[in-house]
Amino acid sequence: MPQPLDAIDIKILEVMQKDASLSTGEIAERVGLSQSPCWRRIQRLREEGYIKAVVALVDHEKLGYKMQIFAQVKMTTLSEAERANFYRAINSIPEIQDCWTVFGEMDAMMKILAPDVAWYQDFIFSVLLKLPGVVDVRSIVTLGAQKSSHAVPMVARQFR
Repeated sequence: MPQPLDAIDIKILEVMQKDASLSTGEIAERVGLSQSPCWRRIQRLREEGYIKAVVALVDHEKLGYKMQIFAQVKMTTLSEAERANFYRAINSIPEIQDCWTVFGEMDAMMKILAPDVAWYQDFIFSVLLKLPGVVDVRSIVTLGAQKSSHAVPMVARQFR
């Protein structure tokens, strides 16, 4: 059973979301702990699943992916096996960064990286429309990012 997060745990997570390359000693200093207790807390946060991974965020534009596109996908009714094949397929396509099932007229929404519009057109016909059950794709091409963050708020904002 995960322990509830205290103020120090929250500080550790906030620091690591900003810069996970910091040493345990540097994190400890920023949150007001000595190194060993800080290391134990980080290990517990990993074991309990609060920290899913520590990764490098790569600049997609420097690698030639100038476009981020949200593709809304309409699907036929899928059997459990077909749905598993769909999930397996999307997980094997690196240009699909995220995929969510959604309520409404469309069934899934994907965030896709593309170098340009011509490439994306080929991707739709050669990849997306060949995925199990996909019958329609509607795309929203982004013009520019005003905010892009992977940081999760530590506490949900209260409105009432």
